[in-house]
Amino acid sequence: MTQVSRPMHHLDDISQHLLKLLEQRDPEVERILSAEAERQDTTLELIASENHVSAAVMHAMGSWMTNKYAEGYPGKRYYGGCEFHDQVEDLARDRAKELFKCAYANVQPHSGANANVAAFMAMCKPGDRILSLPIKSGGHLSHGLKPNFSGTFYDIVEYDLDPESERLDYDAIRAIARETKPRMIICGYSAYSRTIDFEAFRSIADEVDAVLMADIAHIAGLVAAGVHPSPFPHAHIVTTTTHKTLRGPRGGLVLSNDEDVAKLVDRKVFPGSQGGPLMHVIAAKAVAFGEALQPSFVDYSRQVVANAVALATGLVDRGYRLCSGGTDNHLMLVDLQPRDAKLTGADAEQWLESAGIITNKNGIPNDPRPPMVTSGLRLGTAALTTRGFDVESMGEVAELLDRVMGSQGDAATCKAVRSDVQALCARHPLPH
Repeated sequence: MTQVSRPMHHLDDISQHLLKLLEQRDPEVERILSAEAERQDTTLELIASENHVSAAVMHAMGSWMTNKYAEGYPGKRYYGGCEFHDQVEDLARDRAKELFKCAYANVQPHSGANANVAAFMAMCKPGDRILSLPIKSGGHLSHGLKPNFSGTFYDIVEYDLDPESERLDYDAIRAIARETKPRMIICGYSAYSRTIDFEAFRSIADEVDAVLMADIAHIAGLVAAGVHPSPFPHAHIVTTTTHKTLRGPRGGLVLSNDEDVAKLVDRKVFPGSQGGPLMHVIAAKAVAFGEALQPSFVDYSRQVVANAVALATGLVDRGYRLCSGGTDNHLMLVDLQPRDAKLTGADAEQWLESAGIITNKNGIPNDPRPPMVTSGLRLGTAALTTRGFDVESMGEVAELLDRVMGSQGDAATCKAVRSDVQALCARHPLPH
């Protein structure tokens, strides 16, 4: 006998209708989707790479645009019947260009990693040397990790953070670039909480005749809102995801101001590395870019940064250390050791999840522990800000985090915090 799910009043009407439809046609999937909706509604999402999309973005992604193959580009498709797919892709491209104030956008990459594949293929030949920050210091796996395509097909050399300040050392990066003569230099990171000086990177790239690639996946929304400096006009090629701080569907994007780069990238996305584009996702990207062009998105992005500073301050006040000394963007890398030398990121992540607080363990620079254990947590404020959390409520979040970690995962404490988390979520419901 099928168990009928209780009504979820935090869901919009279309989502409610979907669950009712699935109750009749596929109750197993309905059960899973209902449980996930409930999980998101009643937990605090602090993973820096996640956010909550609007109902408009979500349902555009779940639309009939998924039914169509549209290999190629607007006006040059390999299939008929693409009139409206051309229109929505052109709209997404135009909005992306307006949003990032650049001349070219390719909205077809399925993910940020796919965008990076196209950028590497467009700018480099297999075996070319690429200079990047390693993943252990806040870089991304698609910037040169050995098992990844980037580490398999290219000669990766690394620059690193200054060991004392844990910030980018542009003089040291310049010296490595002069010595190694890379074909391409990558800036933009997955766990770096400070402002990136794109102009300084371009100066280094020009000195050694290298291409400058900026992967702004984490800070794209902040860049679009003018809260973080733009990689334009400094970077030759820019890649990003469309979720995270940009608050769109999961997907990728490649941007440039260079006409020659644009032609190369188009060929390397299709047919170079992908087949048919995900047109339902591109439609959702168009919606998200339209939302990000609204004045309210600037206010949102400013609040994201203010909330990050407030959360960071609350944690420092409770004995934790912030890598690099703080944050300028949406994320922070928290060193747990000063609070408790035995506390690991893996334990903290598990305990916090049991209390309804979702985080991810993360290595800190020169972490003595292995990657699946770690001495740190990476936290971000984009998702909670979407729910309407402000600076004052971030102080409450810091207190909840410390109650759980300070108790070493005590079951009774976690249960009590879980109740407090649910009350906090009820005060800040997910927007429709």
